[in-house]
Amino acid sequence: MSQENPFIFLIDTLLSIYIAIMLLRFLLQQTGADFYNPISQFVVKATQPLVKVTRRFIPSIRKVDTATLALVLVLIIIKLLILFSIAGHPINSIQLLVRGLHDLISLTFDIFIIALFVQAILSWLNPDPYNPVNTLLRGLTAPVLRPIQRVIPPIGGIDLSTLVGIIGLMFLKRLVLSLF
Repeated sequence: MSQENPFIFLIDTLLSIYIAIMLLRFLLQQTGADFYNPISQFVVKATQPLVKVTRRFIPSIRKVDTATLALVLVLIIIKLLILFSIAGHPINSIQLLVRGLHDLISLTFDIFIIALFVQAILSWLNPDPYNPVNTLLRGLTAPVLRPIQRVIPPIGGIDLSTLVGIIGLMFLKRLVLSLF
């Protein structure tokens, strides 16, 4: 797709931001993050209109909010359809679904990698432990870091689990996406 087309840039940017917020909602639910956090409240309020409608048709399976996850995939596919149409590229439904799954997996890894990276930078600044960003990041990244911290304890007061987590997620992302 031509990145020089300003409409492609605008549509891609706006839809990508909303899709990331929608996926963040799903990931926050799955990791058990604090939904009283002001940032979580923003995510919920920004996504609630579409999620509310989707939940009427797609029930949750156990503790997995399948409605939100399906909505993320549908939004990615809609974005791809719009972008490919504007660019004049033909795409069939199988390619669209595969590309949508690819983008969903990639974005999921990216959210965790960025969260770990931001958390590492914030740890250097020694922020208030009750800061909403800090608490949200801890809640989101805990499932990734906990198993690593059990294997690799802090060495000389330095916790390397975040670095190992980032490298591990980047490796897994490349491994999984190579299957596409």
